[in-house]
Amino acid sequence: MSDYIIYYTESNIVCLIIFCIMLIHDLRGVDRQEKQVKYDHALIAFMCYFVSDALWAAVIAGVIPRTEFTVAILNFTNYIFMAAITYMWLNYVMAVEQTPHRNRRINKFAVLFPFIVSTVALIAVYIFAPGALLDGDLNTKPLYNVFLVAVPAINIAAELFYALRKAKGDTNPIERLKHVYVGLLPVLVILGGLFQLAVLPNTPIFCYCCAILMIIFYIRSMETSISLDPLTGLNNRGQLIRFISQKSMTQTPDKHLFVIMMDVNDFKGINDTYGHAEGDAALVTIADSLKSVSNKSTMTQFIGRYGGDEFIMIVQADRAEDVDSIISDIRAQIDAACKAAKTPYALTIGAGYDEFSGEGDSFRNCIQRADRKLYIDKENIKKHGKSTVVRRKEAG
Repeated sequence: MSDYIIYYTESNIVCLIIFCIMLIHDLRGVDRQEKQVKYDHALIAFMCYFVSDALWAAVIAGVIPRTEFTVAILNFTNYIFMAAITYMWLNYVMAVEQTPHRNRRINKFAVLFPFIVSTVALIAVYIFAPGALLDGDLNTKPLYNVFLVAVPAINIAAELFYALRKAKGDTNPIERLKHVYVGLLPVLVILGGLFQLAVLPNTPIFCYCCAILMIIFYIRSMETSISLDPLTGLNNRGQLIRFISQKSMTQTPDKHLFVIMMDVNDFKGINDTYGHAEGDAALVTIADSLKSVSNKSTMTQFIGRYGGDEFIMIVQADRAEDVDSIISDIRAQIDAACKAAKTPYALTIGAGYDEFSGEGDSFRNCIQRADRKLYIDKENIKKHGKSTVVRRKEAG
């Protein structure tokens, strides 16, 4: 047995074991979200490809007899699993980027359509003109490689389009970079695979590139799970502490930093009357409204769920009136979302904010001041039926 087949097989087995460990860990999770499920589907597709690729290497090395049957079957499975990898990854990217209507049947079929057409064409060529795919020594011809990379290229182009479109529409530079990251990394993996195909066919470059890609996104997923609230998808309180301690935000000259505290009015009444599931839906509506307003504003530095039905936003603004405008936009967005969903209850928020003054001040104290103003605002709502944002001089 040649050193080539030992090295190539070992590489695939190592990657297979790594992916098995990640998959088992993911499957044991209690609260698995859509993007985690799609990520696991991609893991399984990668694992199937590793097995098929290792068997194909065994055929090339002569460990498995090189017959027309083994060559045809393994080249076809390599084609199937390569297309499956990029198809599953495209679904994962659409889940990560929250692509609208991605779960509609017509859209699912549209994503699958290139694979269907390509597979029918490949089978037809093999039946009616097998010499176009394999030469007399059962080596693959360039046309097979065209089939091998055509569908993956279409899928990767689509996921790159979705990611970059999302990046273009995001005003937050940190979030924009994340979208670019999601879009470009798979492209680098495909380039690694093409380099292996064209220059070093006996080196498992693609296998290692795939492993690096999935490990990077797995680590990101783990970081997300400890920094995001699982219900709303907003930053959690722990992430707020890390954000403040790392001084992630930088104040620009002539800009003021404000902490906004918000919570849901009569949230207990919603829970008691309509059930906790509807209460959770109300919190998600609030969170989505915060995200929507935040994405349209360059002032937002941080948004998160502070605890229970309480939310926090940190913004950098020219003046306090800009903060009033943000809060008005949030309330308008919540109202529009409730009307669109035809909720049986009125969903409103109380809000209070205060300015972080820098030296001699602390975020803990600033949050406490904003929190006091939040409850003064809620009292105004109870007494007068109208929300009034309360500032420092009014809170005492």
